[in-house]
Amino acid sequence: MEISIDISLYPLKEDFVEPILAFIDAIEKVEGIKVVRNSLSTQVFGDYHIIMKMLESEVYNVLDVIPDSVFVLKIVGRSRYGITD
Repeated sequence: MEISIDISLYPLKEDFVEPILAFIDAIEKVEGIKVVRNSLSTQVFGDYHIIMKMLESEVYNVLDVIPDSVFVLKIVGRSRYGITD
């Protein structure tokens, strides 16, 4: 099943930009998914199992280092890659 996820990360610390960019850099290295950056969130498109495995690992990595972080995820049960409506 192809899905789409909109991810926002809010590290609750003064230097918040670096952890956000490191998270995005890490997920962009995952094979088999598409990642689209924008100024408010990051969209991820691809196979459900690949994305969920990536989230399990990368969200853990952020929370392990910066426990005072908030993730907001919106999940759609189909790929919306390239849809501009």
